[in-house]
Amino acid sequence: MIRSAIAILAALAACSAFAVDITDAQRAAIEERIKPVGEVCLQGDSSCGGASAASAAAGPRSGEEVYNAACLACHTTGAAGAPMLGDAAAWGDRLAKGMDVLYDSGINGLAGTGMIAKGGCMDCSDEEVEAAVDYMIDNSK
Repeated sequence: MIRSAIAILAALAACSAFAVDITDAQRAAIEERIKPVGEVCLQGDSSCGGASAASAAAGPRSGEEVYNAACLACHTTGAAGAPMLGDAAAWGDRLAKGMDVLYDSGINGLAGTGMIAKGGCMDCSDEEVEAAVDYMIDNSK
């Protein structure tokens, strides 16, 4: 019984020696196949390959860019009562309240409506949201 256990352990040891004996190319191929698809980065995290530094270096997005990224879905369809881009009548009542009110609605959302803070663009600065509001107003006169 002890001899058979020793024989089994010896066989396992011999087999395991072959299992780790792979070339660098094989190891690289395995690592490539099992690497993560992506990574989670938090804003300001320096271990994310400099992504936040690159976006900061690019400068603020234009109103049109923010509109296309965050506002377009609701403001081209009228979803949840959103005033549609180009609809001067829908924007007229809102514009009568003043730009500060419109900016505040864009940045902080509007309770009781479908307008959420920053239109859901949580990586948009307040200035970028204001630029998107300006873009919508300019294109709705």
